[in-house]
Amino acid sequence: MAGTNGTRTLVTGGPAIVLVEPQLGENIGMVARAMANFGLSDLRLVSPRDGWPNDRAKAAASRADHVIEGAQLHDNVESAIADLNFVAATTARTRDMLVPVRGPSESVAQMRARTNAGRGDGKGAGILFGRERIGLLNEEIALADEIVTFPVNPAFASLNIAQAVLLMSYEWMKSGEEGVRPEIDLGEPAPKADVIRMYEHLERALDKVNYFFPEHKGETMRLNLRTILGKGRFNEQEVRTLRGVIARFEKNIVARPAPGSEPDSEDEAVESDSKHAPNNPTR
Repeated sequence: MAGTNGTRTLVTGGPAIVLVEPQLGENIGMVARAMANFGLSDLRLVSPRDGWPNDRAKAAASRADHVIEGAQLHDNVESAIADLNFVAATTARTRDMLVPVRGPSESVAQMRARTNAGRGDGKGAGILFGRERIGLLNEEIALADEIVTFPVNPAFASLNIAQAVLLMSYEWMKSGEEGVRPEIDLGEPAPKADVIRMYEHLERALDKVNYFFPEHKGETMRLNLRTILGKGRFNEQEVRTLRGVIARFEKNIVARPAPGSEPDSEDEAVESDSKHAPNNPTR
């Protein structure tokens, strides 16, 4: 359906669209077109199979050049979401995970309510879309704050990646007409990079006391722990406080270093920083 009008103001912004290991350039181009249709412009690609930039993607984008040219390339999901503070993961399969599951409209309302200190413009939010053939892995979904599923025919639930992006993009633009606002002040959520470092800090401390035992269950235990902690939606002050707790645990239970010794790692330095952080109210 033709409708490009160069005299009108181009709407951009919205949540980041993160494609994990997309295969065909044509699929990326159709995703870019869907985004442009509904005012989204932040496209992030995690290890596209056919490399980037891709001429087929640009051709399939049907003049959504601003999305294609602004696309970011990342080596892994952690890097792609590091600056985000609210992430939704789309999947059509049932997952045995302790993550909230919402429909597209409800998920978008959460994004507008929670991102960027309630301004609701999508800054700091992102949506993960998996591989065309197998979707997202459980460990990738565990990095998200919620799962999004679409109300499709249960006997034929196969959406291609551009269709899935189109549905979420449409819900985003539609929700803007409603002026969704948060009912409570949730505080500024912490960037995912800080949250992931907190996970890694805790896991290192627990490794020292042999928590992840038996060994063959270790990865599942780590995944479950991250999933449980991910439900906290921590703000920056809370992450600093928790890392201070972990560092104190390491000092007094695990390592017991000599009194007065200087911090010799980022983890120990975090504890010192947390003591001097402003005592801002949290949720």
